[in-house]
Amino acid sequence: MTNSRADGVPETGWRWAPAWVLAYVALWPAPGYAEAVLVIGALVAMYMLVRARFRGGTRLLSGPAWALTSVMFAAYWLPRFISAFDTFDPPRALLDAAADLRHLPFLWLVAASVANSESRRRTFTGLAIIVAVWVGDALLQSVTGTSPLFAMIDQAKHAISGHGMCPADAAASVDRLSGFLGPCNLKLGQVIASLSPLLLHEASRRFKAPGWLAAAAAVGIVIVLAGSRASWITYGLVLLLSGWRVLGWKRLAGVFLFGALALAVLALTVPQVRDRIDRTTRVLAGDHRDIDSALSGRGRIWLAATCMAREHPVNGVGVRRFRQAFPGCDPAPGRRAEWGDGPALHAHQIVLEILSETGVIGLLLWLAGAAQAWRAWRYADEAARRQARPAMLALVVTVFPLNTHLAFYSTFWGGLTLMLFALYAGSLLANDRVDPAAAA
Repeated sequence: MTNSRADGVPETGWRWAPAWVLAYVALWPAPGYAEAVLVIGALVAMYMLVRARFRGGTRLLSGPAWALTSVMFAAYWLPRFISAFDTFDPPRALLDAAADLRHLPFLWLVAASVANSESRRRTFTGLAIIVAVWVGDALLQSVTGTSPLFAMIDQAKHAISGHGMCPADAAASVDRLSGFLGPCNLKLGQVIASLSPLLLHEASRRFKAPGWLAAAAAVGIVIVLAGSRASWITYGLVLLLSGWRVLGWKRLAGVFLFGALALAVLALTVPQVRDRIDRTTRVLAGDHRDIDSALSGRGRIWLAATCMAREHPVNGVGVRRFRQAFPGCDPAPGRRAEWGDGPALHAHQIVLEILSETGVIGLLLWLAGAAQAWRAWRYADEAARRQARPAMLALVVTVFPLNTHLAFYSTFWGGLTLMLFALYAGSLLANDRVDPAAAA
């Protein structure tokens, strides 16, 4: 379970931890199997931690990494627990909160997967390869119209259960790249954008600036064609925060100029891209309905979220209870929404999601977790920062507040965000963080 460096300093970690993390991420297209890996991994982590404690010391995970991972999970989970007591269905909400505790030991396992230099290399390289495969698959879909990865997953699903991953009419109605997640799960842009720092870091580490540029171009094409404008903002942040270290400010400015020209060409040649740009420009029209249309109904949702936060300021309406509260706060009742029939499912913005579903208490707890994460970064040495930078960038762009977001308390996006919490804490506070060679 443990290794020792040549200088005699012990390293924590477990050599199989990276395999658990990579299996979990690779199985995201099959949520049931990914959840099974998470639960089994959580049980394994609990056993390993108890066993390590009985044998003395923190041999799976360093004490500071264990503490920061736990604190960041608490900042995420406690708002859910506190909001459950007076929500629409308190017993069910408390049961859901209890079920979410399964994530904590798995996060310890994720942090252990980057607890020493060898495990960290395997985990970050493996994640970069997975993202590269997803990007290549999406590029093939842009040319052929079919995602090879999703086609294989869909065929396997047919063989197992007799039906596919998506309804038959889903593919006909999709207007963007769906990639490995398929036409009924259009999160490709957000997923690739959030995890792209891992791929760009590996590309620059191996191939310097040319590798970074090639990877950035491939990822950028996929994100634009995936159609999510929120992911465009996320990826712009990734390029800004990652590129200046690799290229310098002048060459990075050239990258953004080239990107703008490429976006213009895609807008002229791809109807779906042109439609999204046309929709975005409606904001300039000034009419509130044009603005709401440009934001795909987000304006109406954000007004409703503000209403919920005002009417339930202490602990919100309850996590994942936005849809039940929406009719009572809908600013335009009776009018067909931009997203179609039915209520909005979540706030589509991290601050409004936290305020509307968990109240001021939830926001304060999230801010406390962010403060602890920042404090750890501030007091870490340069080697520790260098080895944690890919995970830090992925986490920062994922929770960047001046953007729209998927639901952070949903199973999928919440699991992705929690994983980034643990990768950040585990790599920043690893036992070998003083070793500059390991961080390079």
